[in-house]
Amino acid sequence: MFDFRGVVFDIDPVFANSEEWYESIPEDMRPRRDQPFYHLLAENEESSYVAYVSQQNLMVDRDGGPIDHPSLQQLFDDFTDGRYRLRRGLTH
Repeated sequence: MFDFRGVVFDIDPVFANSEEWYESIPEDMRPRRDQPFYHLLAENEESSYVAYVSQQNLMVDRDGGPIDHPSLQQLFDDFTDGRYRLRRGLTH
């Protein structure tokens, strides 16, 4: 597994990224396309970034604390009771 934490901000019901992105993953590690994929504001010890992660590669964050990502304030209002609240107007 990859060592990062993140906050989901969008979900694709099945793979919806580019073929180039998919082919860049080593074949023995490629996730199935027929599962949900999540867009995350992600962070690790070195950086913050946006990740596209298959459901099979997600794990519950046992830390439960907030993350420090520069785009958080664009998408979320606050962090309460272990959850981020999406800004009004950004929900579907």
